[in-house]
Amino acid sequence: MSSTAVSPSATQLLEWLAISLTPALGPTKSRKLVEHFGTPAGVFHASLTELEATGIQASSAQSLATGKSMELAREEFARASAMGVSIVCLDDPSYPPRLKEIYDPPLILYVRGNLETLTRPGIAMVGTRHPTPYGSGMAERLACDLATQGLVILSGMARGVDTASHRGAISAKGKTAAVFGTGVDVIYPKENSRLSEQILGFGGALISEFPMGTFAAPQNFPIRNRIISGMSVGVLVVEAAEYSGTRITARCALEQNRDVFAVPGNVTNKNSWGPNTLIKQGAKLVATWEDVWEDLPPEVRLTLTPASPPESGNASAASLFPDEGLPPHEKRILSLLKADEATHIDELVERLEADMSSSEIFAALFELELTGKIRQMPGKNFVKSF
Repeated sequence: MSSTAVSPSATQLLEWLAISLTPALGPTKSRKLVEHFGTPAGVFHASLTELEATGIQASSAQSLATGKSMELAREEFARASAMGVSIVCLDDPSYPPRLKEIYDPPLILYVRGNLETLTRPGIAMVGTRHPTPYGSGMAERLACDLATQGLVILSGMARGVDTASHRGAISAKGKTAAVFGTGVDVIYPKENSRLSEQILGFGGALISEFPMGTFAAPQNFPIRNRIISGMSVGVLVVEAAEYSGTRITARCALEQNRDVFAVPGNVTNKNSWGPNTLIKQGAKLVATWEDVWEDLPPEVRLTLTPASPPESGNASAASLFPDEGLPPHEKRILSLLKADEATHIDELVERLEADMSSSEIFAALFELELTGKIRQMPGKNFVKSF
């Protein structure tokens, strides 16, 4: 079942799709079934008795032998085609090469967008759905910097760190791929509908192993995490609490022999438990994109084509360290702001009134916000962006 230079025929694709849609089979049993009979076609040439003799459930054997699975495949293929969705099977050269290496790769991937994205080197970025301003800011800036180097940013388009990671890649005019826990035609969460269109607009892809129309069932999201890590060269964890889905992705990465990277966080914040613990266990500490870059295999770096530079040509790289080249007023204000805790404008004015006027404070805040070093939150609150 190794990848070949020739794409599978329509018949072969339908056979793979039919096997994937067979009830009570799953990726691992499906692959073993194909290996037993030699090819997907061999599965459909087998009798009911021969199928049952492999140890699969009776309902699975009957669905394959009676043609029910093939009927489901034809209907599914028609639905996908009508929506412009590509279906990629294990034999297809467009199938992600690294994903084939894992223990239980999906037989079928549904893809909206650029199929080339699936075979390019990528970094998975994962984290909490409820990040601090520091966490979302670091995720966005690191994704931007890594995408600028030509890496595909892989994530799950969940709220929080996932969303920030996809946005960072888009701001770099780079490529990003979102792996869904729903059907590829079901945007979840709904507020990311525009983000999904931006991903496609910049040559990225939306990916799922689940059939068209699959709704957001909680059990599907941990299952899809193995694809996010499996497609990647390594997994970068930004923020994650002790009990979170990010732990599943990190564990998948270790089982799949992928590099694990982590951005350290404030030890008093519960979202720092995940990355800080991973670092203690041997994950690579990441302060800037170079920390990821220098750990990439040389052959991977050689294949990368840098993306177009971001709109802001003077944007600084994401970093844990302050910018030393700022005017005194801006540097003073920046020293008072925190990345994980908002500071109100009134507190800033009160603390700085002996050193500068309110108009100077407002002007400095404006410049810092304009250059992306700080962000204004609701209610005239300010936080560091890095």
